[in-house]
Amino acid sequence: MASAIVEHATNCEKEIVRPVVNFSPSLWGEQFINFSIDYELAEKYSMEIQGLKNEVRSMLKAPGKDMVEMMNLIETLERLGVSYHFEDEIEELLERFFNLNANYADEAYDLYTVALHFRLFRQHGYRISCGIFEKFIEENGKFKETIKSDARGLLSLYEAAYLRVHGEDILEDALAFTTDNLKSMAPHLSSPLGKQVAHALVQSIHFGNPRIEAHYFITIYQEDESSKNELLLRFAKLDYNSLQMLHKQELYEVSRWWKELDLVTILPYARDRVVECFFWAMGVYHEPQ
Repeated sequence: MASAIVEHATNCEKEIVRPVVNFSPSLWGEQFINFSIDYELAEKYSMEIQGLKNEVRSMLKAPGKDMVEMMNLIETLERLGVSYHFEDEIEELLERFFNLNANYADEAYDLYTVALHFRLFRQHGYRISCGIFEKFIEENGKFKETIKSDARGLLSLYEAAYLRVHGEDILEDALAFTTDNLKSMAPHLSSPLGKQVAHALVQSIHFGNPRIEAHYFITIYQEDESSKNELLLRFAKLDYNSLQMLHKQELYEVSRWWKELDLVTILPYARDRVVECFFWAMGVYHEPQ
């Protein structure tokens, strides 16, 4: 009995050897620690942004604009990543439009418009019924053949379907229907719509990082000669560049803090991934305020 106790104590005293993973060093090196903000350029951006911001606000408050036109404007602002400047104005418009109880069964509302309005309302927390899509369903429960060639409308419905909730079978069917049809027509679509479809099939905007999606849409929007607004495009580019400078400045502060604490040496078992951690957090808190 005594020998068993001694043997147990001896085993406990033995050093426990755990495997150590050799993580690769940071990919970023000193890139952000060496960053220096150009305050003169930042001030120039800020002044021009403020002027353009006032013009865009006037567009949102312009009298006599119909619901369809204003909802398209809201969609553009959100996709360009600048809607955070106009949260009050956008919420006021959405509340007013939602309370109109628009008759989406009317032929005036095509697939693109119905799906866009559905998605915008749901994104902002309005309880809109998926029943508005029943006008596009045949008596046999299948989607109408006539909408199969409407690439823009199918893309809008595809994005709207990602905001479905449990039990909304019509949106489950819509996702399968739009995915199949968009995949078959994607190689034959001209740019920029073709690029948008290909991008959406890889990842819906509902799952994208807001800043990455904004950068992507800016490049798409400037190609769209039929509908782009030069004022909105200029505003979006300036705002993106301004925010990028802010994010680099924040990364400079965080990277310097990380280096001064020498956490790479103190915590050798942890990954040196401060930039990646910042990026993940930015996916949630991307707005400067």
